[in-house]
Amino acid sequence: MRPFGGRLRAATDQRGQLCVGIDPHASLLDAWGLDDDVAGLEKFAMTCVEALAPEVAVLKPQSAFFERHGSRGIAVLERLITAARDQGALVLLDAKRGDIGSTMRGYADAYLDQSSPLAVDAVTVSPFLGFGSLQPMLDTARAQGAGVFVVTLTSNPEGSQVQHARCRERSVAGEILGAIRAENVGAEPMGLVGAVVAANLASLDEDVAINGPLLAPGFGAQGGSVDDVRRLFSQVLPTVLPSTSRELLRVGPDVAALRRATRLTIDSVRHAVA
Repeated sequence: MRPFGGRLRAATDQRGQLCVGIDPHASLLDAWGLDDDVAGLEKFAMTCVEALAPEVAVLKPQSAFFERHGSRGIAVLERLITAARDQGALVLLDAKRGDIGSTMRGYADAYLDQSSPLAVDAVTVSPFLGFGSLQPMLDTARAQGAGVFVVTLTSNPEGSQVQHARCRERSVAGEILGAIRAENVGAEPMGLVGAVVAANLASLDEDVAINGPLLAPGFGAQGGSVDDVRRLFSQVLPTVLPSTSRELLRVGPDVAALRRATRLTIDSVRHAVA
């Protein structure tokens, strides 16, 4: 495949800068009138694909909510990935994997090797075993034309304990952003390594110009607004990918209603980043 940065830019140019999470936790299944079992999971997941995959640039299934149903849940995730990609959406698996050596290579083979039944366009990873521990994932992404989003600045209160700790002259988050920037040097239109930076932060003191995509969760039900996107990412708006899940998914299970809400959200983001 062509490099991920180019594919993502083409997708957002065509469909707008929006990522929608598919998070089938028990409360959402219940809100949709579905049982918290594999049948309910599959109905939820494939309804999301039907409604959203033709509309959005990126779909982001949360792996944990499929894993909790065991092997049959993973089988649903496989079907979701295939169906979403067939309809033109890029699939970013929210797995936040982080390990070292051969174990990290195993995760890379599972998610980014395009011969795998779980192959996606990009995956989230955790760098807190050291940025160098991500190298097997980065190498596989580069070879396969895939992307990697590195957890960097999150909005949960516990995150600051590590992310804002000082490391030499910079915060840990600043060190991670610097390492990402180095991976993306010279890439056009942007690199394959992105950062996860929440859209509902009170402030953003780090330089997030990394020549790569910025996944911005916390947009929508978690409080992040289009004004926050403009405020936090004013210098790098073309690279920002606001991500929402509950704000849209609670509109379901009606496919037409989901599509209408998605199109309205895409339009609001388009005005914010213009």
